[in-house]
Formats: sequence, C-alpha cells, structure tokens
Amino acid sequence: ITTMERKMNTQEIEIKKDEDLIKSERVKALKNHLELNDEETNEITLEYGENFHYGDKEYLVLTDKEADEKAEEYIKDSVWAFNSSFLASHTGIDESVFKLLSEKCEDSNDAILSMIKDFDDFVGDAISSDGRGHFLSSYDHSESDEEINGTTYYIYRTN
Repeated sequence: ITTMERKMNTQEIEIKKDEDLIKSERVKALKNHLELNDEETNEITLEYGENFHYGDKEYLVLTDKEADEKAEEYIKDSVWAFNSSFLASHTGIDESVFKLLSEKCEDSNDAILSMIKDFDDFVGDAISSDGRGHFLSSYDHSESDEEINGTTYYIYRTN
C-alpha cells in the first residue's frame, strides 16, 4: 500500500466516523425531544438516510441549513397549493388567475412557479408566515429543536 492509498483509506474512515457522529447526534436530539431512556433510544431506526423511526412514528432531524433547503424544495414543488392572494402579491398577477390555475392542482405548478418574480423572497415570506414546520412536518406542522454539542437540530414529525 502506498502512502497515498493509506491516506485515502484514512480519509474514508474519518469521513465515516464523521457521518456516524452526526447520526448519533441526531439520535441524541430525537432522544431528548421524545424524552427517551437509553433502552428506548436503541429502538430508533434510520430509513432512507434521513427518516428516523421510533415505534410507528417518523421524524426528520435536520440542521438549520438542511431544514431551509428541504422547506424550499417542498415550497417549490407545491406553489400550486398556495393561497391565491399570496401568489398575487409575489407575481403582480390578479388572484383570479391563480384561482383558475389551482383547479389544475399539481399540473399548474410549473406555470405558477414561472410567474413568481423573486423565488427566494417568496420562500422567505412563506416560511415567515407559516414556519418551516408547516412545510416539513406533515403530522402536526410544528418544529422543535434540540441542541447537541453546540449544533441545533430541528425535529419534524412526518406521520
């Protein structure tokens, strides 16, 4: 094994350790949020890389940046479902247009998205109005937070 190969192997191992640490911090955050003991905490499972399960409940445990990104993604995929007056305020187009487009449901999403003047501003206003929990927590639309080792994790129940 060359020095370079050893270095690469070491880096891979370190990255793996870092990922394990993050997962363990996320589990600790969920443990604190749910007020679980150590035995109960061992029942938490991770599916699809981001969905934590405890019993029949499912949670997202995200950093602030991840929560912002997921909320933006959700908003982008669901602009068709927004209130027509909210859409009108971000497009300069009459509400009646959005009332008609909303009848097309998801099929009108791209058309509505193209009418929004400043998408970042739209996302900011949506999150300011309703909070990220509205978009990320399909169960109760709430956002909780737990701090672990100086990092704040935001927790969303999704079922």
